[in-house]
Amino acid sequence: MSAQSATEALTPENLIADMAVSAQAAQRDLAAMPSAARANALRLAARHLLDNRNAILEANSRDLAAGRERGLSKAMLDRLMLDDARLKAVSAGVAAVADLPDPVGEIIDESLRPNGLRLSRIRVPIGTIGIIYESRPNVTADAAALCVRSGNAALLRGGSEAVHSNRAILSAFVSGLEEGGVPGTAVQLVPTQDRAAVGAMLTASGLIDMIVPRGGKSLVQRVQADARVPVLAHLDGICHTYIHSAADPGMAKALALNAKLRRTGICGAMETLLIDANFPDAQGLVGALLDQGCELRGDASIQALDDRVIPASANDWDTEYLDAVLSVAVVGGLDDAMAHIARHSSAHTDAIVTSDDGAAEHFLSRVDSAIVMHNASSQFADGGEFGLGAEIGIATGRLHARGPVALEGLTTYKWLVRGTGQARP
Repeated sequence: MSAQSATEALTPENLIADMAVSAQAAQRDLAAMPSAARANALRLAARHLLDNRNAILEANSRDLAAGRERGLSKAMLDRLMLDDARLKAVSAGVAAVADLPDPVGEIIDESLRPNGLRLSRIRVPIGTIGIIYESRPNVTADAAALCVRSGNAALLRGGSEAVHSNRAILSAFVSGLEEGGVPGTAVQLVPTQDRAAVGAMLTASGLIDMIVPRGGKSLVQRVQADARVPVLAHLDGICHTYIHSAADPGMAKALALNAKLRRTGICGAMETLLIDANFPDAQGLVGALLDQGCELRGDASIQALDDRVIPASANDWDTEYLDAVLSVAVVGGLDDAMAHIARHSSAHTDAIVTSDDGAAEHFLSRVDSAIVMHNASSQFADGGEFGLGAEIGIATGRLHARGPVALEGLTTYKWLVRGTGQARP
């Protein structure tokens, strides 16, 4: 029986169990490797991605063609698409992760107890991490790099729309790892698109230590509902930008256009624009967005500014468009803006544009989102832009890690206790 036939003969549960057991063994070897060796293996993986660019881009063209036939949206196709520039950026991202400080072994704190015991907490890898994702083939390299650098093994399950791209990227990546002495099974791609394999990952307690979903709302909700393994996740990226009454009109226009239209298909793209009733150039701001081809869905006050504005429905304020579509509302002031955000934000990224530092500090302290910004585009909500290298995702919960999750977010800690013969009385 061939290896492929043997894989197909396994039940999803047995397939995931076999992969996880081999990943656990590889992770123990990986965690024991010197930091410099793990970094060197990642630099080799980055080089192999470029050396295999033709195979990767050809595989991506197959996925794009299939996606067009399936009627994927422009936003989904943009997420899926690789070209030479994007592949170079993926490779550079892997190399950048190699150059980041290694959190493994970092001493978080130390203390000396009155009885003479010396205590310390140090960072250690989480173990084997399952990443379930859709569309973006760059996640294959980003997630693998972050896991390897932090001493974790990775089980990757990409979406069917990027199946050929993911396989080509992983093949090149693993070749580099193996050249650097890292076991190839430290990073594995689930070889089937059977949805039952996702269920098997979610219930692999004791084999997989954490699940990270990256994808649409339905995927994340399923993962959170079905998982028997700890989950690090975010739901929608319903990001707001509030244009305060004291905002500079030129800055407000530039940031709104960038936050919405630079790339509409990323989770940091603005989905709702709130304009203060006393902002002096609301009509110019609305017109600039419309002139750039953005569809605006607004309340009555916004509709009155330009007859191209479509009436907003109740659902629009809770919609992640991932397209050149934007909900726009007029608010009565800072408190009204924060109340709207509290009702409708997904706690991903929310921003204020203002020259009033007091208003900005009030917004920054009171808006409870993973990322809160002042006078900056929400499109900066990215691990690379935060100096973290690649990110495994942006977590919007409150436990373990929040915001862009990079190396530190993929570690836990353990206590080390050093004594001189102390026995507890």
